[in-house]
Amino acid sequence: MKPTSLLIICLLVFVTLVPSATPQAPKALLLFGGQDHKDFLGCLNCVDSSPASVCNGFGKYGSTFNTDSIWNSFGRYGSSFSEYSPWNSFTDKAPIIVDRDGKSYGYFSVNAFHHDRTRIKWLVVVLDFYDKEGDLDATKEKLCGDD
Repeated sequence: MKPTSLLIICLLVFVTLVPSATPQAPKALLLFGGQDHKDFLGCLNCVDSSPASVCNGFGKYGSTFNTDSIWNSFGRYGSSFSEYSPWNSFTDKAPIIVDRDGKSYGYFSVNAFHHDRTRIKWLVVVLDFYDKEGDLDATKEKLCGDD
């Protein structure tokens, strides 16, 4: 199965977790990681109370304790040493950002030399902040605001 096919299947499975956007609201930016980007890692711009939000500290994707959270510094997606983590400065296997339609917005990666790093300005600010500070908790505050 092609990686694109897996991504589409994952999008269909997780679409129920993400609230529908209104015509005025921006599209939900969904994060997928791991081999072939088949693991759903949460929504980057959903409201904090959404179960899919990476900013929901009580949810699966925003918890610092969940092994698959980008905020768990010991986990597969939160460790700066993991090849699948956005916080690894050298990886080319960072999570990808897509919307519900499967449109790619680049990779969520602190690696400034990644071939297709996201160009979404507010996300680049967050990624560059982590690259400079190396503080995952402060980076979460930067992305999510005060919890």
